[in-house]
Amino acid sequence: MKTNNKEGFFDQIKRYLLLFSFLIAYISYGQESFTLNGSITDSTNGETLFGASVFLEGTTIGAITNEYGFYSLTAPKGNYTLLISYMGYNSNKRELILDSNQKLDFELVEYSTELKEVVVTADEPEMAVLRKPEMSVSKMNIATVKQMPVVLGEVDILKSLQMLPGVTNNGEGSGGLHVRGGAQDQNLVLLDEAIIYNTSHLFGFFSVFNADAIKDMKLYKGGIPARFGGRVSSVLDVRQKDGNNKNFALTGGIGAISSRLAAEGPIFNDKGSFLVAGRTSYAHLFLMLAGEKNRASFYDLNLKTNYEINENNKLFLSGYFGRDVLKFGDVFDSSYGNSSGNLRWNHIFNERLFSNMSAIYGRYDYNIGFNSEDFEWLASIDNYNLKYDLKYYFNDSFKLDFGASAIYYEFDPGRLEPTSNESAINPLKLDMKKALESGLYVNAEHKLTDKLSAQYGLRFSLFNRMGGQALNDYENNLPVVYNSRLGIYEEGNVLGETNYEKGNSIETFHNWEPRASLAYQLNENSSVKAGFSRAAQYIHLLSNTTSVTPVDVWTPSGRYVKPQLSNQYALGYFRNFKDKKYSMEVEGYYKTVDNRIDYIDGSELIGQEAIETQILNGESRAYGLELLVRKNEGKLTGWLAYTLSKSEQRTLGGSAGGLGINAGEWYRTPYDRTHDISLAASYYLNEKWSFGGNLVFQTGRPVTYPNGQYTYEDISVASYAPRNSDRLPAYHRLDLSLNYKPNKKPDAAWKGEWVLGIYNVYNRKNAASISFGQNRETGANEATRTAIFGIVPSLTYNFKF
Repeated sequence: MKTNNKEGFFDQIKRYLLLFSFLIAYISYGQESFTLNGSITDSTNGETLFGASVFLEGTTIGAITNEYGFYSLTAPKGNYTLLISYMGYNSNKRELILDSNQKLDFELVEYSTELKEVVVTADEPEMAVLRKPEMSVSKMNIATVKQMPVVLGEVDILKSLQMLPGVTNNGEGSGGLHVRGGAQDQNLVLLDEAIIYNTSHLFGFFSVFNADAIKDMKLYKGGIPARFGGRVSSVLDVRQKDGNNKNFALTGGIGAISSRLAAEGPIFNDKGSFLVAGRTSYAHLFLMLAGEKNRASFYDLNLKTNYEINENNKLFLSGYFGRDVLKFGDVFDSSYGNSSGNLRWNHIFNERLFSNMSAIYGRYDYNIGFNSEDFEWLASIDNYNLKYDLKYYFNDSFKLDFGASAIYYEFDPGRLEPTSNESAINPLKLDMKKALESGLYVNAEHKLTDKLSAQYGLRFSLFNRMGGQALNDYENNLPVVYNSRLGIYEEGNVLGETNYEKGNSIETFHNWEPRASLAYQLNENSSVKAGFSRAAQYIHLLSNTTSVTPVDVWTPSGRYVKPQLSNQYALGYFRNFKDKKYSMEVEGYYKTVDNRIDYIDGSELIGQEAIETQILNGESRAYGLELLVRKNEGKLTGWLAYTLSKSEQRTLGGSAGGLGINAGEWYRTPYDRTHDISLAASYYLNEKWSFGGNLVFQTGRPVTYPNGQYTYEDISVASYAPRNSDRLPAYHRLDLSLNYKPNKKPDAAWKGEWVLGIYNVYNRKNAASISFGQNRETGANEATRTAIFGIVPSLTYNFKF
């Protein structure tokens, strides 16, 4: 009877959707209207432009190009003036007689550097920001990123994003992002749709993104579109260049620590293009010359090509390969890296329906070799992803996205292998874990009135933890129990094990994930927006350190590890000032996450077969207020970002007994920052000289300090304060850069520039950690402050041919 009710419910949903489709179609064709579609590209290199605006002057009818530069708009029959615009490019106007369906492609020209006054605009068209019902979204152009001073002279996308409100990292020498108080594993990072699990080179000194190979990026801090799934905090969508389809070109740079080179050009008789970009570091060579036994180096390679079968069909093939190699004397060495590939097919069914199908592979692996003991530890995660996305442009007021995806995971949590016949270590392999994550989604962009727009959607996600291994059975089904005598949590009593065959399912989860946002335009210069999103995350990064390391372990949800579920609410006010020369964004948010795991004291995660014996399920919450003020035009551009926020977690003992972590009270997460202020500025003096500067201030990272000690059998034992109840000292620094272009001939084939950067100008010794111990000579207790960077000058030569 229960099943019949469900079937009746879904039958009703189907009927309503069908009726809704007919209604939209009726509205669409209620008057004589025609559709204009095409693509927007760069006139110099043929790169498609994501986010370009196409509007009919004097109306509210317009469109924004999608990730592949495609646009479609529908308007009543008539004569119009078409305006095409994009940040950093000259606008294009075209008189248009719309009396039939038409396909029009446009090429935009970058602003000329020969102008006496160079206008640099913001990263999003101002009116599009006001009108579009997107909440908590940041789009940054790669040209803006390249103007910002960074450590060691290497342009870094992730460090640039950390200058935006609501985004931070875990301190110097740490990679990745923490978005609105979320953990690193709660971010979905995509490079040409492929999942990147570790975004760092050299433990966070560099990111995996080579700026010479990147076209654009978009960070969704909230209001995540329904087409994205699998993470509860944010989505960073990074797109590689397609490759220059006009001319062969070289770009690159030579720095003190690393160098890079990118080549691109047309192929297939100008029906396609290619891109090959590589980077490598050579700091280890200086270490060798200095007689240092430690080594640290990395390399990465970006590849992409495309082929236009005809005007309605295009194929793309892209890949990324990156690796870090570390050596610590003769004791041990390590290597880790990402690799990915994506074969995509863009198909235009007609002037209203666009589709993209992708077959994607991704892998992250690491190994650690202990040379003195002749053995190594290896682990990896592989995923195979098939997705199909479609967008239907019903009319100017209604656009519909829908699609499906499936990701197959293989988690290899680790294996121990001897490296010589003399090794005393026996081989050991932890059980492989497999899972299948599927999703269906539909998302609508709906202009309800000239001033009110909505974006709403629904995602249905299904996760199947697949069999092929044996799992422990615990007394009272408790993998963790509380020892009241010792006052600690410890492993539960194992009664036996259940063997799950490959064809069986260990556990299945499913979730409905609604997302919605509204934008109401108060006037031509201001708007208010509100949004809600629910998301589910089925895979988890196991790490009891404060930053990502190569030995972090990913695990799927299952019998004892439940999916993370988040709800986020946001409210914002957006305004332009002084003829759009200035803009302001203010957003408040509140986010909760259920089933957020934390680790019992003394947890051991590496080499642990029964990971459920080391964790407890809890909950987290984060809330804050974000302010972003921009100067969008003129020789001096930049922004001021401020975030006031709080991020905390509670982990109760539950059925395991005891009060839980921190006596069951809320405690700060490691990513909590009360105040976060960033000031970024660029000044264009003339065609030869430009300057950049960053100023950063953050509340110190939460840490746990000892608050006392006692002596037991002549051994001094420390006692600790409640978890994360203390903080490191406040973090702040100033960075400056100078760009000099010596070439006076703008038409010269070879163009070069010198970039002088000074990171941490006033040599602030920001604490990466504070450790406590006893002075060997006096026996007195003492604290040791560790800083990674002081002042770091750098000089880089960039070139383009």
